[in-house]
Amino acid sequence: MFVRLVIRLLVLAVVIGVVAELVPGIEVNGGFGALLWISVLFSVVNAILGPVFKLLSLPLIVLSLGLFLLVVNAALLGITAGLSSHLDVDGFGSAVLGGFLIALFSWLATMALPHRDRDEWRRS
Repeated sequence: MFVRLVIRLLVLAVVIGVVAELVPGIEVNGGFGALLWISVLFSVVNAILGPVFKLLSLPLIVLSLGLFLLVVNAALLGITAGLSSHLDVDGFGSAVLGGFLIALFSWLATMALPHRDRDEWRRS
């Protein structure tokens, strides 16, 4: 379980680094250690504030057919940038695009990595 957590944090660090290279307005100050710190901080912010924001904005999420989740992800990325001196997000547009790409690339990485429950289901 600990190994899977470390792998997920490493993958998230790589994803954040790729997004910082792709999106103008998102900058990472530091090397891979800074990316690891940002991935840990983003995971904690997402785990604590993510469900609260999603619950509070549930009517807007339903009305927009889920598109408001882009704003929630942007807010979580902005909060992470505010808490860390290693991450700079310049504007709302950069935060929305960055949050979308982080969610997309993380989802793709999750699908590419082996998952114990999914592998057990395939065997049966």
